[in-house]
Amino acid sequence: MWELVKAGGWLMLPLVLCSIFTIAISIERFIRLKKSQVLPAALLMNQNQTAAQAVQQMKQDQSLQRSTLGRVFTAGYASKEHSEQYARAQMEVAASQEISYLEKNINFLGTLSAVAPLLGLLGTVLGIIESFLMIDVGTNSDPVLMMPGISKALITTAAGMFIAIPALFAHRYFQRLVQEYIAELEQQATLFHASLFYQNKTDKESQDLQKAS
Repeated sequence: MWELVKAGGWLMLPLVLCSIFTIAISIERFIRLKKSQVLPAALLMNQNQTAAQAVQQMKQDQSLQRSTLGRVFTAGYASKEHSEQYARAQMEVAASQEISYLEKNINFLGTLSAVAPLLGLLGTVLGIIESFLMIDVGTNSDPVLMMPGISKALITTAAGMFIAIPALFAHRYFQRLVQEYIAELEQQATLFHASLFYQNKTDKESQDLQKAS
């Protein structure tokens, strides 16, 4: 492997850096974007789950409160004494911050998938130029002199594609995953807000009617 890196010339250095960044970002995003850390099942709003129950779950388990959905719910619950519009705004602010965390480094992963093949192509061009210069400038026109330049061109091209293909797959996968999380996060935030205000208001009105009767 080291012999291939040396044969590829100085352009192999940025290509190696691209591969390191691609692996590091992919591992970090894979760990960070686990569904249990973004949308834990215990907090998901459904017909049997209310805002009060979700808050109680977070009080019992601090890890739920540290999740993406938990922080959005916490922002809304902390503003329940204010108006509905204020609580919704606080949840939107918290959601926008969490979305930026979810999208962190994904665009950079896409940049790496685009830059790596360009670096490989640059290595190809430089290698071919070097090959022809060895014949034109050299006193000996032996075609064997072209071999180092051609080898460099092929190695850098292969390295660029080898890095770009998995980086592109990873970028598309994480991008789609985050979009799915965002859609569900918005839905859950809307259900939590409705349960926090409208359901409590309905329950209070029902209690008032029972007392009046």
